Amino acid sequence: MATKKLKQPTLPTRAEIIEQYADYCLTHGSKPATVYKFSKDNGYSEAEFYKHFPSFEVLEQSYFVEMFTHALELQEQSPSYAAYSGVEKLSAIYFTFFEIATANRSFVVYSLAEGSNILKNILKLRELRKAFTEYAGTILENPIDLQHPKAEKAQKEALKEGAWIQFLSIFKFWMTDTSPSFEKTDVFIEKSVKASNDLVYNSPLSSLVDLGKFLWKEKFTA
Repeated sequence: MATKKLKQPTLPTRAEIIEQYADYCLTHGSKPATVYKFSKDNGYSEAEFYKHFPSFEVLEQSYFVEMFTHALELQEQSPSYAAYSGVEKLSAIYFTFFEIATANRSFVVYSLAEGSNILKNILKLRELRKAFTEYAGTILENPIDLQHPKAEKAQKEALKEGAWIQFLSIFKFWMTDTSPSFEKTDVFIEKSVKASNDLVYNSPLSSLVDLGKFLWKEKFTA
């Protein structure tokens, strides 16, 4: 007599757990009470959750890294991306990242605006910062040939940190952007990238003045 094989439970993927978590937070307006109950409600064991994430906090940090990784993968699939300069690559990543962020805006805003602890929310971007600055360091060229290893390293670190600060400023602008299709964020990216490129590599003041006018208009005359 043949015996019927028991159906094995479907094990969750990393992406599925992230999606389930985001859906729970947005539906309930709060985080799940425990990993145990969250896992059980989604049809798998607590141990399966821990194979991917040690905690909800790490899951949230991973969420932003996944967005950045996806943006980079999409750009690398483009035939023209490889021929871009470092600044052009960075600009392309900004546009793609915030397209993805816009598609997931509800959870991104929920996560970064949760509660009143601003420092705790910023720490959710800690792993994203590592991934972003590592990427920026591989594509941005030092503007000055200092011919000294320590000086070259310091210059590279300054470029990476400057790019991260720029990225955060775009993120903050996008979070509060109320324009249709977030078109003002696109304008801000263009002007911000041009201004930083001119400041680091060319040094004319026109683009810096242009960026200043745009920010003045948005903050004080809107």
